[in-house]
Amino acid sequence: MTEQSPQTSRNTPRNNGVVVAACLTFVGAMVGASFAAVPLYDMFCRVTGYNGTTQRVEQMSQVVLDRKVTVGFDANVASGLPWDFKPVQRNVEVKIGETVQVEFTATNMSNKPTKGQAIFNVTPMVAGAYFNKVQCFCFTETELKPGETMTMPVVFYVDPDIVNTPETKSIGTLTLSYTFYPHESGKPVALRTDEDKGSEQKL
Repeated sequence: MTEQSPQTSRNTPRNNGVVVAACLTFVGAMVGASFAAVPLYDMFCRVTGYNGTTQRVEQMSQVVLDRKVTVGFDANVASGLPWDFKPVQRNVEVKIGETVQVEFTATNMSNKPTKGQAIFNVTPMVAGAYFNKVQCFCFTETELKPGETMTMPVVFYVDPDIVNTPETKSIGTLTLSYTFYPHESGKPVALRTDEDKGSEQKL
């Protein structure tokens, strides 16, 4: 039987330490990535329009085309939020590039104040990058008093560049969908505010 040389014996603990350190570094990186995944994914969707995410803009389109598209509206409420939420109009026909205002209404059906936060998307999903919102109730949380009904406007336009992309140039109908979630417990992680995060750190 061959004996292990003294030099090899001395190197083994050192090699094991390097392996352990590398594993800990990898695990730490994976944990950090998991916490960053949701906000980074949300940012990616907002920039690219991936998964039907619409774009937020501060100015109206300067170009209006003669071509029209039909925009339909879908309203939903997640469980735990006692609201009646619906669009005033089910659909509108608009010129591409034309700035349009539509309205939704929400009624608190409970006997106590409640808060909600709306998330949204557009279908077909490839059109999300071309659906621009100038004003929307979904940018902030909404609070309703018991029995209160609120009318909430959405100002938007469809970017004229939608006709220049092979995947979107033939689209004639878009659907803008909203879902309201309870602000306190049911709101998606990607929509948490800095205030929410600060409260969690104090626990």
